[in-house]
Amino acid sequence: MASIEPELITRVGNFPITNTIVTTIIVDIVLLGIVFYVYRNLKKIPGKFQSAIELLVEYFYNITRQVSGDRVRAIFPWVASFFIFIFVSNLTGLLPGVGSIGIWEADHGERHLIPLLRPGTSDFNTTLGLAVVSFFATHIFAVRYLGGRGYVGHFFRTDPWYLIVVFLFIGVLEIISELVKVASLSFRLVGNIYAGEVVLATISNLFAFLAPIPFLMLESIVAIVQALVFSMLTMAFMTAMTEAHGGDH
Repeated sequence: MASIEPELITRVGNFPITNTIVTTIIVDIVLLGIVFYVYRNLKKIPGKFQSAIELLVEYFYNITRQVSGDRVRAIFPWVASFFIFIFVSNLTGLLPGVGSIGIWEADHGERHLIPLLRPGTSDFNTTLGLAVVSFFATHIFAVRYLGGRGYVGHFFRTDPWYLIVVFLFIGVLEIISELVKVASLSFRLVGNIYAGEVVLATISNLFAFLAPIPFLMLESIVAIVQALVFSMLTMAFMTAMTEAHGGDH
């Protein structure tokens, strides 16, 4: 069964290099390579690959514009980046050899496999990092669009003044709810991907052929759904936080 903790591969000085870090670096290199390739080979009459990229970008851009309106140019890059990175990271867990090729180590008389590669999104450190980035980006946008006073007004109201105690209590709850969003985003993503790892590992150990195929298809759907959930929630949070009170959205 897959360990809930990422396995240590080596160390660079005092910095631990785990299998999820290795996979994340590979995903980053691949995505940057694709971006560089597409940028250097843009054509007025696109080929199949460029057309697929344009369709993906246009889809997310239109969704973001429908939800966030004139803030689309600021919010869209974050939504698209989160989706693409998380989706590709999720899919790495379905590749042959990921999670199954590694080094055998003895521990208390038992042998355990230390996989060389594991999906980055099966590591809570990765999903927490993504959620923290989403959180800070959301609140930076809120200050940028609303100003300092408008941003504070999202949490604490002062009108009418005789309800100030009630508004103070509500404001504290609002701050807590913003922090809970970080936990919600990170736990939801890592929970689903780690659970998929456990299911695939269990089924593969019981049945080597054919039986894992339906589960692989199911996990492919989970990969895209979880990437969509994270990116869409980020878009919703950013839109809500940058919306002035009394707006039409």
